[in-house]
Amino acid sequence: MFGFRKPRANGPDKTRQSFGNTVGARLDADPRMVRATLPSAQIYYCLDFLTPRQCHALRKMIDNHRRPSTLLSDKAGAGFRTSESCDMARFDPEVQPIDESIAAALGIPADHGETMQGQRYAPGQQFRAHHDYFHDGESYWEAMKKSGGQRTWTAMIYLNDVADGGATWFPQAGIKVLPRRGMLLTWNNMNPDGSPNMLTLHEGMAVVEGTKYIVTKWFREKPWITA
Repeated sequence: MFGFRKPRANGPDKTRQSFGNTVGARLDADPRMVRATLPSAQIYYCLDFLTPRQCHALRKMIDNHRRPSTLLSDKAGAGFRTSESCDMARFDPEVQPIDESIAAALGIPADHGETMQGQRYAPGQQFRAHHDYFHDGESYWEAMKKSGGQRTWTAMIYLNDVADGGATWFPQAGIKVLPRRGMLLTWNNMNPDGSPNMLTLHEGMAVVEGTKYIVTKWFREKPWITA
């Protein structure tokens, strides 16, 4: 379904174009999924993708294993990403069914998915505006080419409601999504022709009151290989 070739970061690309078309068609056909009415990006959401029990289990896991969040880029300044994160063990009995259900919902082979990552945002913590796709001008790109290539789709699930703040904001696409427990938000990081979509710039806005928990899963154009 998805071809293999030497990955590049920028420019039109048939493999990434295929991901956009195939995944988009699958989400459009799923009655659980709602597509945001935006001309600039493929963005979907699904209410109650996870149960309250599943959300609770993942929040507990994040609390038990959290560490300061890191960045691939060496160009971002201090304060760019101030949350805490943890990598979810793919074959943990609490994680594996959720991990596989995300891949199944998007119709992307499970081995194209990176390890699901949990994130925790306390009051004042944030992730400033960034792209999820990789930039070939960054020092990390050579390593990313060897571990699955470019990121295509992102899937994020909110694990709790937040009293104030913590929205996911796409300033250029023109949409702001408030956290809601169990809701899945997913988007294509590419344009229809398979080139990176700059309008998918997004920000994890600062939490004002409460604590925000999410899990994020990124999918690559080729099978993801751990270093």
